Amino acid sequence: MTLAAGETNTTARAGLNGQAPRCDHLDLLPAVEHGVPECKECLDLGWTWKRLLACQTCGWVACSDDSPGGHARAHYQETDHPVVAALEPGSTWRWCYVHERSV
Repeated sequence: MTLAAGETNTTARAGLNGQAPRCDHLDLLPAVEHGVPECKECLDLGWTWKRLLACQTCGWVACSDDSPGGHARAHYQETDHPVVAALEPGSTWRWCYVHERSV
């Protein structure tokens, strides 16, 4: 069964039963290389971070929300770049700030 909202077919966007729709922001991401694995803002303030995230739009690296600075979120708020990825080796975790969920 295909669900439609007005003229929009939502079948292609829907996730598996019980899952949120696929994040369209993933389709808009360019191939980028991330910067140096450090949060420059934290280094300037003499702070340490818990986890580093890389912006998937421009490659900027900054600390996560559970770090004292939360500089990755600040980067999103300044630039509207929606998706970040964890810099931990082997991690596939990504977060969309617009949808406020992992993608």
